[in-house]
Amino acid sequence: MASDLDRALQTVIGRCLAVKEGEELLVIADPDREGLGRALLEAARGIGADGALVVLPPDPRRGTEPPRAVAAAFSSCDVFLAPCMPSLSHTVARRAATERGIRGATLPNVTEDLLARLMSTDFEAMAVRCRSVADLLTEADEAHLTCPLGTDFRLDLRGRSGIADDGDLTAAGAFGNLPCGEGFIAPAGGEGTIFARTEPLTGLQDEPLRVEVRDGLLVEATNPTFLAALDAHGEKGRNLAELGVGTNDRATLTGNVLEDEKILGTAHVAFGASQAIGGNVTVPVHLDVVVVDASLTIGSTQVLDAGTFLLHGGADGRHLAAGGGAPA
Repeated sequence: MASDLDRALQTVIGRCLAVKEGEELLVIADPDREGLGRALLEAARGIGADGALVVLPPDPRRGTEPPRAVAAAFSSCDVFLAPCMPSLSHTVARRAATERGIRGATLPNVTEDLLARLMSTDFEAMAVRCRSVADLLTEADEAHLTCPLGTDFRLDLRGRSGIADDGDLTAAGAFGNLPCGEGFIAPAGGEGTIFARTEPLTGLQDEPLRVEVRDGLLVEATNPTFLAALDAHGEKGRNLAELGVGTNDRATLTGNVLEDEKILGTAHVAFGASQAIGGNVTVPVHLDVVVVDASLTIGSTQVLDAGTFLLHGGADGRHLAAGGGAPA
């Protein structure tokens, strides 16, 4: 009988990326994820594909960009998967591959358990939630995010389009993050205060991380490590890059942002690069902070109420109230 991880691998290779017989898959894994990288490649070979596994240790001297040889391989395959840290999502190498029509996904900080759990979600139901959020984000001019810890944050959405992270990466040049499960947008601006329970560098916060944003730029953060990571890339590192809403009902709060940002009923805000998701800032950093027990209004529609997700899509595409909530 197939294990939960085996089923997750088949979902990634077969459903999300639709790898075909004869295609070449490039897997780029850091040393901590070499075993998972090998398993992904073997799953692709099991359906008649070929490819290679590159083990890529992080190196501060080159930052987030891979070495030239790996960057060249990125643009020479048919499909790529990158379970590695630091994330390759916002690198020049990844964007060049996407522009050449190569499809793929990054899986930064993924674990076997995380992949097995989150990829077991009901994909059809999750996709409806993703599209409902993305449609609202596209239609609305503004959003308002609050939480009991004191978050009070307003975002300008004008001129930007929402994106449904539903795991469908089958089209030429499709790119996303796996495991999947969010609707998100690159805001045009924003202002206010955010209190977050988790961020990618130090995980769960004993005291919530407080972030202040003015005119679309982060101006203050109570976690020096988080702020230093953004400031290493100049003012663009502080750019307000993303508003996202989690839609995966299998995700739980662990301190791993790859999972936490997908939790049904949470919201997250990111700083740094936005060019890959509809913004105009290119910089090799993109850090998310996750707000729990969130209440969110997009335009005139309430999407979250104290951590309860209030949307589902009807057959006619309307946004209707529903009773779902985030798991514990």
